[in-house]
Amino acid sequence: MGAERDLGRLLRGMDPRLRAGRYVFCAVAGPEAVPAGVRPEATVVEDEGLTLVVPREQADAAGLAYDYVAAWITLRVHSALDAVGLTAAVAGRLAAEGISCNVLAGFHHDHLLVAADDAERAVLALRALAEVAAGDAAAEDGAAEG
Repeated sequence: MGAERDLGRLLRGMDPRLRAGRYVFCAVAGPEAVPAGVRPEATVVEDEGLTLVVPREQADAAGLAYDYVAAWITLRVHSALDAVGLTAAVAGRLAAEGISCNVLAGFHHDHLLVAADDAERAVLALRALAEVAAGDAAAEDGAAEG
């Protein structure tokens, strides 16, 4: 099955899953400065250096500094990289709940890093968003039949 572009189907099928563990954002000068034993889950090259997203235990063991402890939520729907609106809808719903959200796009899925203390609330908010989208689709189907 190919990547999904339709916003309604993306929302209905996002199936948010909370990964085990806690993750942190750390900064190092560049790839050569990644400490031994640290295996980043994600990296971002910036003018200021290399941002690493790593399990908190690895950062602690390597003595890497961090300020933000996050939970990692994966949206299980296979979203197309050129799909429009999913990030806005998800971020808007979480913002309405007062939950910060850092988004990473993978080839197959979108990933959200939210404050660890907000993880369960975030998953519930995303599931509620999916339910609203499912209800909207059912109403549209009923209107089309009537």
